[in-house]
Amino acid sequence: MGQNFSFGFSDTLLTEVGGVSEKQLHFDVEAILRAYENIRPLAKRLGIEPPIPRLAGFCYPHVISLGVEVVFPEDGEPKPSPIIHAPEDIDRLTEPEDYLVAPLIQERLRICAELKKRCPQSPNFIGHPLEGPITTAVLLMGPDFLTLPYDDPQRAHKLLEFCTKSALNYARAISEYFGESIQPGPKGIPDDFAGMFPPKIFKEFVVPYWEQIFEGLKATQRSVHSELLRLEHLEFLKELKIDYFDPSADQYLTPEILHSHCPCKFQSSILEWVIFNSSAEELEAIYRKLAKFKPYNIAFSMSRLEDEPKIKHLLDVAREMKG
Repeated sequence: MGQNFSFGFSDTLLTEVGGVSEKQLHFDVEAILRAYENIRPLAKRLGIEPPIPRLAGFCYPHVISLGVEVVFPEDGEPKPSPIIHAPEDIDRLTEPEDYLVAPLIQERLRICAELKKRCPQSPNFIGHPLEGPITTAVLLMGPDFLTLPYDDPQRAHKLLEFCTKSALNYARAISEYFGESIQPGPKGIPDDFAGMFPPKIFKEFVVPYWEQIFEGLKATQRSVHSELLRLEHLEFLKELKIDYFDPSADQYLTPEILHSHCPCKFQSSILEWVIFNSSAEELEAIYRKLAKFKPYNIAFSMSRLEDEPKIKHLLDVAREMKG
């Protein structure tokens, strides 16, 4: 079997071809449709299916439903603000009666509906349904949460229980809104901050909550995206019966280490900055080297129009090696 790969266009590229801002990709139906229409010729030149219009990628619907405010710069990543300012605030956390009543949730639902009127193929998507419990706790409390398991373990568990339960309840609410329900199937958790905890803390404060989310999502296959895990964390992937692991930009886990020690299938990525700073020939060499370590997938994307020639070359190499 050949080497599988995945490829896509970044939201940054959509802003460039569409002549729109990143903020417009979150709120302006006309700008979204224009960007996706303008990218069709590029997709044709690269020999890929043009992407279907949707709202820009967004990780924060769940925490917005809990009261987190998010600022959208014209050109930049959305910035959430914590709502927990002292450990005692955890004791006053309550779930909303309606997970979809927050104004920003309502606005994104309205934009999603308008997109579907204009483009029926557009997905039921206002953002990723949940982040992992550690990342959610950091979004709610800021970096102070990372010392809470040491300073006040009882409250740390209390917050993680809240994060886990509310994430599942939000996921159910948004699924039901779109006339769907959570069905058994492959499911994934993104939890980049989990690797900040060493193994002893990880076992107590991460493992049980990941398990609860996988069970709540009725996962028949389990995947994890986390960018800060180390070699000593890999044993927990086996304990949790993880099928697929995506380290993305993890600086600690090289393809060599994963090939030798990862207890499940793993993905490799060619990151944006590597594409920016490498020639077509260098990217081909990087791709072929990654393939030697037998990842289940090699992921890369295009973020600038000027990179079209080397992206085309890299796609040719990926197709050749897939067979």
